[in-house]
Amino acid sequence: MENILEVKSLGKNFGGFAALSEVNLSIRKGERLGLIGPNGSGKTTLINCISGALQNDQGSIHFQGESIVHLPAHARTRRGIARSFQLPRPFRSMSVLENLMVPLAYVGGVSGAKARNQALEILAEMGLADKAESSSASLSQVELRKMELARAMAAKPQLLISDEAMAGLSGSEVDDVLDILIDLNKSGITIIMIEHIMHAVMRFSERLVCLDAGQIICDGDPQTVVANPQVHRAYLGD
Repeated sequence: MENILEVKSLGKNFGGFAALSEVNLSIRKGERLGLIGPNGSGKTTLINCISGALQNDQGSIHFQGESIVHLPAHARTRRGIARSFQLPRPFRSMSVLENLMVPLAYVGGVSGAKARNQALEILAEMGLADKAESSSASLSQVELRKMELARAMAAKPQLLISDEAMAGLSGSEVDDVLDILIDLNKSGITIIMIEHIMHAVMRFSERLVCLDAGQIICDGDPQTVVANPQVHRAYLGD
């Protein structure tokens, strides 16, 4: 199957510290990829380089066969890369519906009744249709996470990066968000999921990649990766 994303020899330094070093990663179109690693392993730096929040210092990033390393974040979003953030940052003075109409207008150039209808469709997919006119400041934690995913979906991505969308949620809430992500993938969206909740990672991932100290230490099917001694050492130490 065709690769949607190709990362080759990626490096990112902060002063004398190498946050990423020689990272090579290919992701197939339509794949569900889990990205794991201990805190400080480079996961967030990697997705920041892919999404354009950071500029990589070495290596290349190709999305759908074209280099994107010189594109700013907003241009990458318009190409089809969207991400949700670990800490939801809604426009708290706006309603839930209005929060979605912003990216619809900014990325897709859609406004007015068309934008409203598209936003309502996305909210229905997230189970938030009844919250459309509510203030975003009134949402519960799980509703905020769903709205964060909804805002990413308003950009109409082909590649969605979900950054710890389930952190701090209860077991049933985790399953609820997982169901949404799996349904989005079934609709044709490629998804990279960064998560520390291992049962969520195992249920979601077709393939698992583990980072440690800025390098990929294991890449394969989930059962093989979690059984790898290097992965155990990365999480638990010697």
